[in-house]
Amino acid sequence: MTHAATVHSLWTTAAAPDKIPSPDIEYGQLSPTLIVLGAAIVGVLIEAFLPRRQRYAAQLFVSVVALAAAFAAVIGLAAGDYGTSKARVAAMGAIAVDGPALFLQGTILLVALVAVFTFAERRLDPVAHGNRVDSFAAQAAAVPGGDAEKAAVKAGFTTTEVFPLVLFAVGGMLVFPSANDLLTLFVALEVFSLPLYVLCALARRHRMLSQEAAVKYFLLGAFSSAFLLFGIALLYGYAGTVTYAGIADVVDGQVRNVTPALAGTMGNDALLLIGGAMVLMGLLFKIGAVPFHMWTPDVYQGAPTPVTGFMAAATKVAAFGALLRLLYVVLPGLRWDWRPVMWGVAIVTMLGGAIVAVTQTDVKRLLAYSSIAHAGFILAGVIATTPEGISSVLFYLAAYSFVTLGAFAVVTLVRDAGGEATHLSKWAGLGRRSPLVAAVFAVFLLAFAGIPLTSGFAGKFAVFKAAADGGAGALVVIGVISSAIAAFFYIRVIVLMFFSEPRTDGPSVAVPSPLTSSAIAIGVAVTLVLGVAPQYFLDLASQAGVFVR
Repeated sequence: MTHAATVHSLWTTAAAPDKIPSPDIEYGQLSPTLIVLGAAIVGVLIEAFLPRRQRYAAQLFVSVVALAAAFAAVIGLAAGDYGTSKARVAAMGAIAVDGPALFLQGTILLVALVAVFTFAERRLDPVAHGNRVDSFAAQAAAVPGGDAEKAAVKAGFTTTEVFPLVLFAVGGMLVFPSANDLLTLFVALEVFSLPLYVLCALARRHRMLSQEAAVKYFLLGAFSSAFLLFGIALLYGYAGTVTYAGIADVVDGQVRNVTPALAGTMGNDALLLIGGAMVLMGLLFKIGAVPFHMWTPDVYQGAPTPVTGFMAAATKVAAFGALLRLLYVVLPGLRWDWRPVMWGVAIVTMLGGAIVAVTQTDVKRLLAYSSIAHAGFILAGVIATTPEGISSVLFYLAAYSFVTLGAFAVVTLVRDAGGEATHLSKWAGLGRRSPLVAAVFAVFLLAFAGIPLTSGFAGKFAVFKAAADGGAGALVVIGVISSAIAAFFYIRVIVLMFFSEPRTDGPSVAVPSPLTSSAIAIGVAVTLVLGVAPQYFLDLASQAGVFVR
């Protein structure tokens, strides 16, 4: 008995240090994320306590104010030199506050602010039972076409929970590119993925298609999360730490005090290579790179269009930020191993996205395959492994996200009796019926195609130049060929809109409220400004192109 007691007392004293250190949290440097997540919690409380009639206005107000305040906080941090000379690692090593993180967070917040306008749009659908309705299901839990759903539509219910869901997603996206250890990266991935799975299932029209999209996205997303997590476990086994700098030191062989256990695994390159590959797979899935792209067209087509626009723009920004940080901070010592693999992925992604897009007959699927091709173009900048590579990727992401948001906002306007008319045949002659909408969509398509004087040209030029300077000339040639293939189907849609006879039973163009109009106007403005005068923004991206270690 006494023997057991002695062992027990030894065990407790050995396990308990004198004092558990209290965490140091730099609230000021984490303020953008904290503001957004705080507002998301307020949004949940609004759903619980406010009467149904007042929720929509309250949620919209909270979301817009929070995103604007968080963006102001990012500007404040950048003005305080946290992007350059004061770049540091905050929250006990979990979050990096540096140039790329602030640039990407600012982009995500602006994209989310514009996306919230399209979420709040209530003029496009015909008035149902005397109530204006938005793009989201009246009652998400009701069986599609069932009595509960009919009763909810009749009562004028709307799913205002979409606003806190968007804020939670944005909160995760802000942490994702700035995560400085693998566990923070994984938590951020889940925080922004789970709200997106739910948002994809909430379409008011075509609810079965929407729910199918959400289930596909959820299942494939769960697979990719599992790969990422297993990769994290292997990298931890290899380096004995999950911090980015710690793993990088072990890869470079710069560790001072090596414990016997670490010495045993450090020589095991299989753990490093397989773990690195699995973490990469998880990130490439979020980017939508071939061969991890199979979810993209189905999810983009089935999700409510405002959600598709938000997801296509913001998720890419967050995922590419995380990918850049992983390759440039954690695995620069493995450059000779990962560059050939990324070459292959970039080539198949550019060509695959462009070639398959030619065969598409649905506008949303066409934009989905085009986004896959764009992921390939951005990967060309990632492969450059130079400071210009980082800044060109940052610029391309900012330019691409607003073009995408604007294009999907235009798609919400073209409607027939069944809701949005997304089949390309119905867009024939749209330029004669509604010249302004067709002209705006043409601007976005030309930007996607990379025609000069649009942001798409400036972005592609920057990325391809960085890739060529970084020794990836062959990749640039393939990129230009893919751009030419892609230009064919963008121009084809423009020809269809302006040079075809309008159909008598063709769709009408709904007149949006100022919310969607301003979202589209911001998209056009950013596209033209970044195309005509990109230099200031390229300089901004190059100042923001240094990762903290």
